[in-house]
Amino acid sequence: MATGGFTRLPSGDVVVALRLSPPSGGGDIRVIVLSANRQRAFTRLRNLGFRGVRLSGNAEPPTADEVRAVLHHPDGLVWRDADATDAVGWQAFTALR
Repeated sequence: MATGGFTRLPSGDVVVALRLSPPSGGGDIRVIVLSANRQRAFTRLRNLGFRGVRLSGNAEPPTADEVRAVLHHPDGLVWRDADATDAVGWQAFTALR
């Protein structure tokens, strides 16, 4: 089970933030997904190889900077290392593969 959280935007969309281990191995990453609802966000991640992604609770909701980053990205899906500082930019999901 992943740690993270979500927030609902005034438009009705949902931003989900999760701390995951990438399918290829390595350190944890923080993934931010913009979607119509939480289930669609999890479906997008499952389709990209993150099997069994679930969220229990809202312990680590996305920050304002994370919401802004995902809103300005055309895919609505960004990531970076979980331990990265704010100086490190968000990357497109295609850079992870």
